[in-house]
Amino acid sequence: MSLKDEFKAFIMKGNVVDLAVAVVVGGAFGKIVTAFVDGVVMPMVTYVLPANIKWEEWVLGKFRIGAVLGATLNFLIIALVIFLVLIKFLGRFIKKEAPPAEPTTKECPACLEQVPLKATRCKHCTSQL
Repeated sequence: MSLKDEFKAFIMKGNVVDLAVAVVVGGAFGKIVTAFVDGVVMPMVTYVLPANIKWEEWVLGKFRIGAVLGATLNFLIIALVIFLVLIKFLGRFIKKEAPPAEPTTKECPACLEQVPLKATRCKHCTSQL
């Protein structure tokens, strides 16, 4: 098989296509979340943290501590919004799997075959259950 054919087979695998779609959709969703955080959440944060404090410009020697704090705060706010929207809000609408059904058979200790739960003798080896 030539390199071209192997590469074509690799690209056409479902996993690669699914991953590519997930990256594109994830990027678009990231833009939505960023816009929501910048337009709705961060203005609410300014009620708690005054807007005129330049805390993102704080430095400690040559270390830009404020930039790290700002990035950390942005990450935590975005993570909180994603958690609330995806896990808590949309999780209510996602169909949950039914619990597994109760078993209807058991294993015979003598021959390891499956027999009905109510059976008193194994139908394969006739041992007492």
